[in-house]
Amino acid sequence: MKKIIAGTLLALPLAIASIPTQASALEIRVDPGFHRPVQREVIASRYDRRRWVPAHWERRNGRRVWIRGHYVRY
Repeated sequence: MKKIIAGTLLALPLAIASIPTQASALEIRVDPGFHRPVQREVIASRYDRRRWVPAHWERRNGRRVWIRGHYVRY
């Protein structure tokens, strides 16, 4: 009986230390490595023959590059 109690007393600190706490929780982030395609709204101007192209992501030289919104002549 003494061996069972002694074994329990020795195992109790190990069992308490192995319980995960919020302080030891890891933060997991998932980054798929790409951005969702942005739906482009084309706003046409009747008088100056230009269209507004909103900002979007493009691939250039194997990298993703942010392109600012700009007007394009047509």
